[in-house]
Amino acid sequence: MTKPVILVTGADLAQAAIEILGNYEIIYAGKAPQESDVLALCRQHNPLGIILRYGGITAEMMDVAPNLRVISKHGSGTDSIDKSAATERGIAVRAAIGANAAAVAEHALALMTACAKSIVHLNERTHAGHWDKATFKTQELSGRTIGLVGLGAIGQRFAKICDAMNMKVLGFDPYAKNIPSYVTSVDLESIQEKSDVISLHCPLTPENSQMLNKDFFAKCKRGVIIINTARGGLIDESALLEAIASGTVSMAGLDSFAVEPMKTPHIFHGNQNIILTPHIGGVTNDAYINMGVGAAKNIVACLSEIH
Repeated sequence: MTKPVILVTGADLAQAAIEILGNYEIIYAGKAPQESDVLALCRQHNPLGIILRYGGITAEMMDVAPNLRVISKHGSGTDSIDKSAATERGIAVRAAIGANAAAVAEHALALMTACAKSIVHLNERTHAGHWDKATFKTQELSGRTIGLVGLGAIGQRFAKICDAMNMKVLGFDPYAKNIPSYVTSVDLESIQEKSDVISLHCPLTPENSQMLNKDFFAKCKRGVIIINTARGGLIDESALLEAIASGTVSMAGLDSFAVEPMKTPHIFHGNQNIILTPHIGGVTNDAYINMGVGAAKNIVACLSEIH
């Protein structure tokens, strides 16, 4: 008797996660699966569950897999899943909440400090034989105000780091619970007006798409640093470029983009005031294991509830 199938939209899964899924046959879609590849595998194998690593899950994929009962994200963001379609079809959607919190918070810290300390620029200058000590000054973060948009597992982890750096921490999240004492809960307008650094840690929804737009930047403190380790769709990329050109935004550290992989050429390419990384904030050895285990446990738990 064949085992029910779990489809993974990636080329691998942590061994600990594989062991959790021992009662299922695991089918992998490959390193960079296209929508057509995943659709074909859904049609061929009719999986009981899907672990989403790369790409997205559409209503069409759900329709060609009538046995599908759960879609489990290998991470925390579920915006690449058609959740309305899943709800209509009685398919559970789960995320490995907090599994990559440490990794992403550390990456936000790396981007913030790289921006404030001009690490990339000075690295290039020093490698080229220049010695800019007498002519260049960087920014000190101690005593500055950071505004966090989103206070989930990642946002709160980053808040703790910033508090330890003697930064004043403001947070905007109407859904957050148990906000720590060192975070001052404020409205979004206060984040704009008071923050020297703004860091995004919220999910992408239809309501907050391109939240950081021309009007948003117009209300920010001049010279603000923008950090995004959440979702690229939260930022109007053209508006950000204009804000950097005008000096409203001094630097941006970005790990996610409206379209991924980034289009080449991209309007951000070559801009020395923008530090770019390829949505790699949550990609560490530890997070890889944690996310795989979290995703696998969610699959097993959902299927146990159903049966």
